[in-house]
Amino acid sequence: MNTTLIPVEKIEKRILLIRGKKVMIDVDLANLYEVETRTLNQSVKRNIKRFPEDFMFQLTIHERDELITNCDRFKRLKHSTSLPYAFTEQGVAMLSTVLNSEMAINVNIQIMRTFTKLREMIESNKDLRKKIEEIEKKYDNQFQIVFEAIKRLTEPEVKSRKRIGF
Repeated sequence: MNTTLIPVEKIEKRILLIRGKKVMIDVDLANLYEVETRTLNQSVKRNIKRFPEDFMFQLTIHERDELITNCDRFKRLKHSTSLPYAFTEQGVAMLSTVLNSEMAINVNIQIMRTFTKLREMIESNKDLRKKIEEIEKKYDNQFQIVFEAIKRLTEPEVKSRKRIGF
């Protein structure tokens, strides 16, 4: 079984932030699963109880238009009569129970690994930010002294001089 079917980078590019949630759009998921978007959405609608609002939501017209404006790959949605669906990580996981093919299973494994990797990266950035803030607090006074010394060196010296000449 080949679980590295799709490069992680390809999946990462398809994860978007909409309504403050990391989501994937039905068109991208259908493309990854190698099924038609219509087929994916029909499978979801037949099993709608498995997809509460925190697993999947439909984009508004404004959100769709913004998506089309910002991402070239969504240009064909411009003339679509239906609004696309966005799937959260849990919704993508639920898709594997609805789309029961070998391809869907393998793709889902890769997508779940990518979401996990992104979560780990975000968490490590929080740790790094904390460490930097701790260092700033710890060394703030020492740097303040250095800045004051530099300021004194760059200020012009004021001496009283006797005038020479006229």
